Amino acid sequence: MNNREFPYSHLEHLGRDFASRGVVVLAPEDLGLPTAVHGQIYEQEKRAVQAKKPVTCALIPTVLDVINAPGVVAACNQLVGENWAIVPFTHNASFASGARDQAWHKDDNGPYNSRKQRHHQAVQIEMLYYPQAVLDDMGPTATAPYSHYWTFNHEENQDNFAGADHLDFDYQLTGMEREPVSGPDSSYTEQDILQRNTAHDVRMRDAVTDLQWPLVQQLETAPLRAGSVVLYSHNTFHRGNHRRDDWRTWADSPRFMWRFWIYRTTEPDAGNGRQEAPSDVDWNRLGTDPMTGADLATATDDVTVVWRHHHHWMQTGQVPPPRAEAVSLSTTAREAEAQRLLAQLQHRHDAAEPARIGAAYKLASIGDTAVAVRHLEQGLYSDRESVRRAATYGLVAVGTDATETLLKAAASPIRWVRKAGIYGLGDASQLTEAVLRAVAACLQDDPSVYVRSVAAGSLGCLGRRAVGTGVGRDLLPQCLDALVQSLGREVNRVAMDRAQKRSIKYVRPTDDCDVCEGGGVDFGLERFQPVRSAVRENVLWSIVILCSHGATIVGAALAPTIQALRDVVRNDDNVICVGFAMDALNRLAHLRPAEEMLLPAISDLQADMPEILASSPIQCWEALVRGDGTCRPTDA
Repeated sequence: MNNREFPYSHLEHLGRDFASRGVVVLAPEDLGLPTAVHGQIYEQEKRAVQAKKPVTCALIPTVLDVINAPGVVAACNQLVGENWAIVPFTHNASFASGARDQAWHKDDNGPYNSRKQRHHQAVQIEMLYYPQAVLDDMGPTATAPYSHYWTFNHEENQDNFAGADHLDFDYQLTGMEREPVSGPDSSYTEQDILQRNTAHDVRMRDAVTDLQWPLVQQLETAPLRAGSVVLYSHNTFHRGNHRRDDWRTWADSPRFMWRFWIYRTTEPDAGNGRQEAPSDVDWNRLGTDPMTGADLATATDDVTVVWRHHHHWMQTGQVPPPRAEAVSLSTTAREAEAQRLLAQLQHRHDAAEPARIGAAYKLASIGDTAVAVRHLEQGLYSDRESVRRAATYGLVAVGTDATETLLKAAASPIRWVRKAGIYGLGDASQLTEAVLRAVAACLQDDPSVYVRSVAAGSLGCLGRRAVGTGVGRDLLPQCLDALVQSLGREVNRVAMDRAQKRSIKYVRPTDDCDVCEGGGVDFGLERFQPVRSAVRENVLWSIVILCSHGATIVGAALAPTIQALRDVVRNDDNVICVGFAMDALNRLAHLRPAEEMLLPAISDLQADMPEILASSPIQCWEALVRGDGTCRPTDA
């Protein structure tokens, strides 16, 4: 134990630190809430746990004030844009630390336990809220800052099939995750527990350091004051941590944490009141990172080129200009550099992931998009997933000039290339008739559930960009029509953990589905079943995005969209689908541009919202409060 103060984030550097480190931490005073609120939430939660009641936002609605706290909203606006949304019913409830160490993993990009494409762009983040102080020995959340742009294969790697990418999967296979590290049943000495010398502690540290990825190390986020909020990229490796204090005090002083999965519904503002484009950051001259102790002077240009791109994108929604060192290259020198980077793109083994990704981003900013696309396209058709992954991110970093190459990939007979092409279109391209036709065709009849689910998500990203840039706005009704039609085709399936009678971490693809559709959850309610559908859930994720921009952009698709969403709320037996549909309707009813007139259909929807919400036995208040700040459990 020590009396050090945790180095909370400086709000003026929030975007810069998120783009590079992937983790920022808001101090309680940054939230703009009375400090007494956190104690009230903590005491209510303690009473609920002691009474063995499910801890939800419906039971403790004050948590909704935290979600919409001025400081939280401002910070998340900066990272993922205004009117950001929350994935409904996905672990949006408290977690208590205890005796065990969770394995290192990346969360499955929501909905939970479902394999979703990992955006390098700031599209999805996680929010952790601690209503009580978290001391060093109370099981502080462990993260691996600087890990959010690097990952592992999953397409044909069964260790990572089920959504979450793992470090040291053998930790689970051998049963170490189930062993108590501390508490009355621990086999370790008190001194080893306190000094972090247990075999579990060593294994957790080694799993991170053995990666050999630049700057990546374990960070335990403590000590934190009551009311602290951690925001990190959905792609950051993290884990739950065991407590090291006296286990006899745990019942009286539980360490709670609330978690919410947040996603972008608006494009970064290319203008944002600036007269000039944002200037580059000299990353190597930032010194020592006060939060992690990492020396940023050691960050190579394979790393900083990625940071540069995403720091620029978060502010503008655009790709940055070519790197200064690339602009002056002669045609011959540029071609030679591209060939060198193509060779680097094909480096082998997990430790080379940053080198591969760095090469892809360097190609994207080499100063000639034709040269960049030509070389990245070679990587896109590689037999190696790690090379395809890097090339895909590189093509996304090129931007709209990669569209034709991505359209070609979207028509490939190779499933994994199709998936990459469809994903790339969603993150890089404008919503044109050709792009819409390609993505909608895959959503309609691609034989791969994985490809269809990626297509569903890409339509939301394309629509978000069309609203933000104005390019393709007239195609938004067709975009919504394709999504609504998909809801009429796609079916829920018994969740893989139930159907295969095994842990969600060990499920496998089947003849019916080549992607993990997640674990079953019905909350013990007769209305719902333990069923999932990756396509339906991603379709509704995208509809929420489009419904965040008012009714005018929906055009002729408004009435069919409202009807389809109402049908989902009333009849769908997948609770996550119901939550998304509620959120989409609520956003249509209450979010619209200031100049937009209130249409009769929207006026009717506003009047009907209480009845619509009441048609489900539970409501996703954590999501609903973002569409209407006055939305509370008593409204149902």
